[in-house]
Amino acid sequence: MEENLIQRLESAVARLEALSTGFPQAGSSDVDVDAPVDAAIVAYDDMTAQYLARVSAAAEQIGGQVVDVTKILEEAFSVQKELLINVKRTQKPDPTGLGEFLKPLNEVITKANALTEGRRSDFFNHLKSVADSLTALAWIAYSGKDCGMSLPIAHVEESWQMAEFYNNKVLVEYKTKNPNHVEWAKSLKELYLPGLRDYVKSFHPLGPVWNPSGKTAVSAPVSAKASPRSAPAPPPPPPASLFSSESSSASSSRPKEGMSAVFQEINAGKSVTSGLRKVTDDMKTKNRAERTGVVSSSEKGARFGSPSFSKAGPPKLELQMGRKWVVENQIGKKNLVIDDCDAKQSVYVFGCKDSVLQVQGKVNNITIDKCTKTGIVFKDVVAAFEVVNCNGVEVQCQGSAPSISVDNTAGCQLYLSKDSLEASITTAKSSEINVLVPSAGPDDDWVEQALPQQYVHEFKDGQFVTSPVSHSGG
Repeated sequence: MEENLIQRLESAVARLEALSTGFPQAGSSDVDVDAPVDAAIVAYDDMTAQYLARVSAAAEQIGGQVVDVTKILEEAFSVQKELLINVKRTQKPDPTGLGEFLKPLNEVITKANALTEGRRSDFFNHLKSVADSLTALAWIAYSGKDCGMSLPIAHVEESWQMAEFYNNKVLVEYKTKNPNHVEWAKSLKELYLPGLRDYVKSFHPLGPVWNPSGKTAVSAPVSAKASPRSAPAPPPPPPASLFSSESSSASSSRPKEGMSAVFQEINAGKSVTSGLRKVTDDMKTKNRAERTGVVSSSEKGARFGSPSFSKAGPPKLELQMGRKWVVENQIGKKNLVIDDCDAKQSVYVFGCKDSVLQVQGKVNNITIDKCTKTGIVFKDVVAAFEVVNCNGVEVQCQGSAPSISVDNTAGCQLYLSKDSLEASITTAKSSEINVLVPSAGPDDDWVEQALPQQYVHEFKDGQFVTSPVSHSGG
């Protein structure tokens, strides 16, 4: 009994010494020489086993692109572990060397962002949640107070705040529909808060500790097991609209023209709307023989001066699977109408320019994505109206909308009816957002109000108090 107790105590001491020195004790047969013995690495493994495993398990229950993006999430955390191991062996690099050292992590983040590009999928909010959250892993690049980054703990928290905008959308959308999505979203948040945040707080509150006597930093040798996929293609260039000289076309300081004039005509009455092109039975996908979604040559006539074919693909206006209206790549079409719709259908508008769409019925939700100088007039939505990655758009709600969100958009005019004044409006990474509401009198003009895009943060009574910046006109 005494000999067994002594052996167990010796084994425990050996393990404690191994953790404190980072190396196994020579001659100890109880210590696995292949196991990670650094205390920070052991804690990192424990953290991912506790939190990341939950995200992966929920993703497997969902399937599809949620599994794909979760695998990229796993890869990113695996790559960070390899970087942490190499920090222990490497001298602190200069800025150029640090960029090369972090290249494997940047490649994985680029891969996640690539999944959010192009045509918006049904799991867009899941993809964006992961892609935006991965910036939290860049805490490892913190090199001092003058490096331009927040402290590692604050950086993790700030990065999650960006991702939480989309993560909350997942929670709201699937709250009563599918508990697996709710579990995925909750466990993703817990992976960062408290998971990664508490890990960084315990082991790297002031950034990674480099080895002064280690090797010179080069591209981190990430193992094939940690990064089994081939290197991703370079990230696509940013949307041209971000650099367009017309990005501020929706400024409230300018006279109303363009889309505003079109909206005025639409509101003029039946004599104007009667000339709009209707979606007839033969135009619907379910009734068309070819089912290609390509607008016929008769529809591509020279009624408008603008070209009707986008480089991104053929123009579409079709109902897919009886559930989703798809309006894509419409250029210069100001008479698009969807009038045969119901509250179970959604509308997705993508890649349109200089066009106007009317939705003449109640639908579940409407999303307008990557559109420029485009107008949307709709009656009622059951869930939400979303504007994302757009430039100079105008939206008019003639009925009710419980929720309106504007994300990554430059220039957006929102016209609200009296029935939609209680709508919750959420904005993120957007500028020049103006909301026009009806006046008290029936014959009065619209009243325009600009939503703030600048904020002041002041530290009071132990916490930051945020308030919008107000500008007085001259």
